[in-house]
Amino acid sequence: MRYAYYPGCSLECNAAAYDWSVRAVAEVFGLELPEIDDWNCCGATEYFSQDELTACAVIARNLALVDPQLDQVVAPCAACYLNLKKVDRLMAENPKMEELINQALAAGGLHYRPGRVRVRHFLEVLHTDVGEQKIREKVVRPLTGLRVAPYYGCQWVRPFKEVDNPEYPMKMDELLSWVGAEVIDYPVKAHCCGGHMTQISEPQAFELIRRLLYSAEEYKADLIACMCPMCQLNLDAYQSRVNGYFNTNFKIPIVYFTQVVGLALGLDMYRLGFGKEIVGARPVLEAKLQAQVAAQT
Repeated sequence: MRYAYYPGCSLECNAAAYDWSVRAVAEVFGLELPEIDDWNCCGATEYFSQDELTACAVIARNLALVDPQLDQVVAPCAACYLNLKKVDRLMAENPKMEELINQALAAGGLHYRPGRVRVRHFLEVLHTDVGEQKIREKVVRPLTGLRVAPYYGCQWVRPFKEVDNPEYPMKMDELLSWVGAEVIDYPVKAHCCGGHMTQISEPQAFELIRRLLYSAEEYKADLIACMCPMCQLNLDAYQSRVNGYFNTNFKIPIVYFTQVVGLALGLDMYRLGFGKEIVGARPVLEAKLQAQVAAQT
């Protein structure tokens, strides 16, 4: 299976562990991810409020750059996934917008026909295209006893709800259970992490983050698995600030679901990017794996 790969800006910097683990896991399952040549930033979310047409044209450029031999593009970042899918849908439903966007693209010698490229998230590819049987067959290090809180955030299932339940998604839950993890019933799994609210109103942002951390702690999760770089950044980088603000003592590792899956597939922790997170996950993971070994002897 071959998909165009759109990593997005975060995966080249603070979310490098996500990129590493996506590529490593894809290799195990024989998934080819040729990166889109000369891709550009998706604009995140703020640019739409400034100039919708320009924002859409910038995003559509990435779709137009997809190899003509490929009809699907994988975007691991939930915001990138949402933006690419949103613009493709907008062009399909609004002929005038399609015309204006293609006029902008023409300045760079490009054109995009809406619907030509199907936008996918890597979670959906693993869950649906690879599937349960193949994933279970590749597990060499079942994550027995590792309690994981699956955190989806709000952008993967809203507003496009055809991939999962928008209020209580389950695809990550199922995927992590296939690799042997104990997936907790995480009631806030689709709540917002606050996005860039930390730059606008820290009290509101910290409260949103606190709720997510508190729920994971309440349900005795060993770690939180994310599918969005912004979610991972907020929960990880601001955890100490939240502790200071609320006088709490959260010490919950925040990793990517692909890192957890890769660990079960027997991949090296360094190759999966473990150690790049601020609240270290290795002590928890090594303790769980050692406990497994001890139980088997």
